[in-house]
Amino acid sequence: MRRLWPTTVRARATVGAVVVVAAALALASFALLGLLEAELLRNAERDAARQAETVAQLAATGDLERMRPPLHGVDFVQVVNARGRVLRATPNLAAAPSIAPVKPLRPGTAFHTWRIGTLGGEHRQRVVQVTTDTPQGMVTVFVGTSLRDVDAADDTTTAALAVGGPLLLATVALVTWRVTGRALGPVEAIRAEVAEITDRDLHRRVPVPPTRDEVARLAQTMNTTLDRLESAGNRQREFIADASHELRSPITVLRTQLEVALAVRDPELWPELISGALEDIERLQRLASDLLLLARIDAARPVAAVRLDLGSVVGGAVGSRLGDRVPVGTELASGVEVEGSELWLTRVVTNLLDNAQRYAVGRVDVVLRTTGGPHGRTAVLEVVDDGPGIPPGDRERVFERFTRLDDARSRDHGGAGLGLAIARDLTTHHGGTLTAEESARGARLVVRLPVAARG
Repeated sequence: MRRLWPTTVRARATVGAVVVVAAALALASFALLGLLEAELLRNAERDAARQAETVAQLAATGDLERMRPPLHGVDFVQVVNARGRVLRATPNLAAAPSIAPVKPLRPGTAFHTWRIGTLGGEHRQRVVQVTTDTPQGMVTVFVGTSLRDVDAADDTTTAALAVGGPLLLATVALVTWRVTGRALGPVEAIRAEVAEITDRDLHRRVPVPPTRDEVARLAQTMNTTLDRLESAGNRQREFIADASHELRSPITVLRTQLEVALAVRDPELWPELISGALEDIERLQRLASDLLLLARIDAARPVAAVRLDLGSVVGGAVGSRLGDRVPVGTELASGVEVEGSELWLTRVVTNLLDNAQRYAVGRVDVVLRTTGGPHGRTAVLEVVDDGPGIPPGDRERVFERFTRLDDARSRDHGGAGLGLAIARDLTTHHGGTLTAEESARGARLVVRLPVAARG
């Protein structure tokens, strides 16, 4: 059965439509034939019953001699006594025995459908049987009417359905096949285009049909996905190129220092050369750690929902810093709870403080507060320094990986241009935002996180 069942959506839709229409057509045909036959039977019974009741009244009064010829639509009349003797009959049943297969036992009216051989038997007869008491005993009146009209209607309707049904099913199959083919044509075009797209062809896009239906929305969603894949691919290539560039510089300097140390025979110069090499190794370690963290962030699943006191996390990050160049002032609201990773949120605060310490002149301020909104409360963490600030045109660029506004100065201070990028990625991973905003003096970096719902 599985091998016989169609494998394509188009074929399954066609078979399904044909099966449904065939079932509906069969039910409608049976209902139509049943209603038609019932109506025609009622019409035949009405004429026969009227004739039978009239003859039965004559028999009850002993006036069978006054029996008139059959009404229109009545084929025969036969009157039989309790012993089966025919008392009266129409000419077409002259000298014929009683047509009743069994003798009636009590007065009443009954309806039968028989084939009367003496009338030719080409059509069925609807027989009305009326039994009544007379002065001579019990008498049964049989009045029959032909069902030729019923049989003819049944035959005509059956023939019409036998011819029209397959034609209708063929039409349904053809229309369904064509319609599903037209509907699925764009899907096949999308599939064929996606099948040809490789990692080097992410700039290609699938065709969007002008139908504004589910297929068009599928194509738009596919193109949006391809946009994200292309963006991710470009970002990965840029990241690899930038990382290679960043690694090349300290490795080159380290190699030079080691070569100089080998060439210099004066032991008094070795401590200075080794100290410089250790500084470059430390820089390489920090860069490798940042690159590893970025890779983990990109591949990380949603943050585990752990309720944290953000004020305690920020206070702990500030309190653990020793030897900062400029003092850090804090103004932390209490009872600000968020859901996320304490380790990652601490890294966000640390990176923001590192950036502020790098450029501050004499002061760094950390402020934590909450704001209300139509969709709930928001925790707002601000890190402000009194340094040169960030030009408006660069307030978004500073969050790109390996970006330095002052390349030489950043290198002197040990920055690789990854701190703010890591901080933003971690914030985004917690469902928040990190932006550089307007400040009267220096740089003002603002983290916004959704406050945890009250349990």
